[in-house]
Amino acid sequence: MRTSAIAASIAALALGLSGPALAQSPVIIKFSHVVATDTPKGKGAEKFKELAEKYTGGKVKVEVYPNSTLYKDKEELEALQLGSVQMLAPSNSKFGPLGIREFEVFDLPYILPDIKTLRKVTEGPLGTKLLKLLDAKGITGLAYWDNGFKQMSANKKLITPADYQGVKFRIQSSRVIQAQFKSLGSLPQVMAFSEVYQALQTGVVDGQENTWSNIYTQKMHEVQKYITETNHGYIGYVVIVNKKFWDDLPADIRDPLSKAMKEATDFSNAQSQKENDDALAEIKKSGKSEIIKLTADQDEAMRKAMEPVYKEAAGRIGQGLIDEFLKEAKSPTN
Repeated sequence: MRTSAIAASIAALALGLSGPALAQSPVIIKFSHVVATDTPKGKGAEKFKELAEKYTGGKVKVEVYPNSTLYKDKEELEALQLGSVQMLAPSNSKFGPLGIREFEVFDLPYILPDIKTLRKVTEGPLGTKLLKLLDAKGITGLAYWDNGFKQMSANKKLITPADYQGVKFRIQSSRVIQAQFKSLGSLPQVMAFSEVYQALQTGVVDGQENTWSNIYTQKMHEVQKYITETNHGYIGYVVIVNKKFWDDLPADIRDPLSKAMKEATDFSNAQSQKENDDALAEIKKSGKSEIIKLTADQDEAMRKAMEPVYKEAAGRIGQGLIDEFLKEAKSPTN
């Protein structure tokens, strides 16, 4: 009898919690990312929080965790799939290890010549097609956010392909980026973003590649003597949510969240170029790193040295997808 009474009490409590009390509780969205708040991605996350809470009338509370305070970049995708965190904005490179290698096309050196080409891809059918590939992994892709174009840094001058020989570079987990540095004779080492500053400071690695805003906000310029302005690659993010969590949201919550994400995306991408320009100006002002600009011939030599990466990547990414990207790059922009 006592056991039955306890069971009945628990059932009654559960029923009580499923009523108005539970309905009044806000939906919690934990949004984890690995960069500083004052970066384009960091500001985009804060803008989404502001708009999501506003447009849902308080039915949603967004908790933003910057700078790897919740999960490091190696851990966050698994955490999302398990439902431990609801929203992330990992770089395109992170989906390769998950088995969706097509996203590594964004890592190919010099494949995206400018922002207009990038936008044609991310806002067009090609970008939508890539996002749909995430469904099979229990992930819903919501948007593409820019960080910007990458520069090379090290404690030696990097001007010709030969200068990269034997240099230890920190890289994201990406077979394409690994192949890129191997084509230059460098020694790529996969490392979490949060560990890069200390690794550069202590000499665990000699150099790295990143956008101006990441270099500045992570203070990498303070421990790197030279930064070569190469614009050789692109760093972008895909804002993703746990698919089951997203699909289970009622329309009166999901629709305003979608609106908030679109506006946060426009805001974040508008910030990206400004943030990178401002960061470059601050790095120059600091005088701690010498900025190297390549001549046209030096730039062409770098491009030629990295050509083998395309052939190596075709077997993983698919030649058809690479060709689609190259076609967008060559077609006229409006």
